[in-house]
Amino acid sequence: MEQLLQDKRLYDFLEQVDSDFTSDVQSGGCDHCGSVLHRGDFERKPRGPGPPWEKRHSLCCCQDGCRKRKTPPSVRFLGRKVYLGVVVVMVSAMMHGASESRLKRLQQILPIDRRTLKSWRQWWAETFVQSAFWKGMRGRFRRPMDPGQMPLGLVETFDAFQVEGLVKLMKFLSPITTKSGTEDLAM
Repeated sequence: MEQLLQDKRLYDFLEQVDSDFTSDVQSGGCDHCGSVLHRGDFERKPRGPGPPWEKRHSLCCCQDGCRKRKTPPSVRFLGRKVYLGVVVVMVSAMMHGASESRLKRLQQILPIDRRTLKSWRQWWAETFVQSAFWKGMRGRFRRPMDPGQMPLGLVETFDAFQVEGLVKLMKFLSPITTKSGTEDLAM
């Protein structure tokens, strides 16, 4: 996992996917008035390994009187969490069956407070598996996934121990990174 989270290709792929999502959303225009959408990125201060992505792609309508904001899905950020999405997913997956020594090693590599790790596990095991997103998507998998094994079940299913599989998993999760996709996923 250490090597995966240090692989520059991973972050290059994620950046490209977010740019593509932004272009697709921008080409559709404003949902409210149909006007042109301009870039209106907002600042983020992500923690953990990875590039210092300080901007979350976002768009804003150019029409006076409308000016509605539209934020495309993201594979870099997992909603409002302060750590990069891949960190939240992979570290949460690693927590399954973690021994005390494994937790200590994990905290040496990624100094993440135990309360944060516990919060992530609780979010996956309770909030995520009860979300409308998951209830709508879980039937698409060949094998049912144990809710208590999230996100490990997703990591294994998408073979996210490799760059390509992790990018696919983050694309799968991208709908929950927008306001409409997170209404029942607040942390």
